[in-house]
Amino acid sequence: MSVGLWTNVHSNLSPPGSDVTQVKGDVTYYHYGCDGTDDRGWGCGYRTLQTMCAWVIHQRTRTDDKISVVPSLKTIQEALVAMGDKAASFVGSREWIGSFEVSICMDYLLEVPCKIIHVTSGALLYDHIEALKKHFVIVGAPVMMGGDGDNASKGILGVCCDPPSLLILDPHHYGKVTSLTDLYDRGMVSWRPLETFMKDSFYNLCLPQYQHS
Repeated sequence: MSVGLWTNVHSNLSPPGSDVTQVKGDVTYYHYGCDGTDDRGWGCGYRTLQTMCAWVIHQRTRTDDKISVVPSLKTIQEALVAMGDKAASFVGSREWIGSFEVSICMDYLLEVPCKIIHVTSGALLYDHIEALKKHFVIVGAPVMMGGDGDNASKGILGVCCDPPSLLILDPHHYGKVTSLTDLYDRGMVSWRPLETFMKDSFYNLCLPQYQHS
């Protein structure tokens, strides 16, 4: 467990059914306020990105590969400015980021390219269950989920094919984590049936293409 952060908060959840595939390795839970910055209302995409970065760094540490540090909110903003994606005024702002920004930051900061899957409606998520399952089998990295109508960033840590569900890590918890029970009771870590996602929202899924050595 990283200092002040919880690891593998999903591991005690019972799957909702059969044919379940989940992340490989340790997952560190980054969330609102976990570093003392009050980023409520805008920081969820950054926190999901930090969770993804921490997973990659842990994998690299285990294989003695290139080692980096999890980027701060400011470092992420500075990277987007350096890449020309954002204006200089973006640094220090409270502007949120989505799956596209997360994908280019993963590549820029950690040299891990990402695949974006555009889902035109929450009603069509089922069409991408097999792609997610394949990702967790081959790569095993957390996935970022963003959208428009449903614009609250989420991490996807697993998939269940029957009943069709996603294992969601929600970065919207603010402050210190006191217990797993509290996280579970408030749905911060949960198996969500596909029908609970918004049908009138598109979703962008960001899948890190990490290459295991």
